[in-house]
Amino acid sequence: MILSKSCEYAIRATVYVALKSRKNEKTGIIEVAEAIGSPMHFTGKILQTLVRKKILSSAKGPTGGFYVENGQDLFLIDIVRAIDGNGLFSACVLGLNKCSETQPCPMHEQVKPIRDQLMAEFSKKPVTELVEEFLQHKYFLK
Repeated sequence: MILSKSCEYAIRATVYVALKSRKNEKTGIIEVAEAIGSPMHFTGKILQTLVRKKILSSAKGPTGGFYVENGQDLFLIDIVRAIDGNGLFSACVLGLNKCSETQPCPMHEQVKPIRDQLMAEFSKKPVTELVEEFLQHKYFLK
């Protein structure tokens, strides 16, 4: 896929944590890893990154775990940027350093509309909608 494996897991983890948060529950690394089919240690690193980037929150202690703040508006673009940065939307598909509107690579004109559409779709897709669709059994997480 076009997203890194870390980003794929981060999106799935965020949807799962948001699902639990909707029920006012926090969740731990082991539960998230099992729910999304991700290696536990890898999941832990991803969750910590999401906390550092303010996508998720965490609490320590016996009632602790990961959660999404009430009322927090999260979109797919937020998760992608937190994990993979803007490269998906700006890096040259041929790996050239100087590819731009003024100095395009041979594929620039073909790829730019696709990249722009992908960015638009990720920008308008809220995590809450993914949770709703998951609850309606439209999607699965592992």
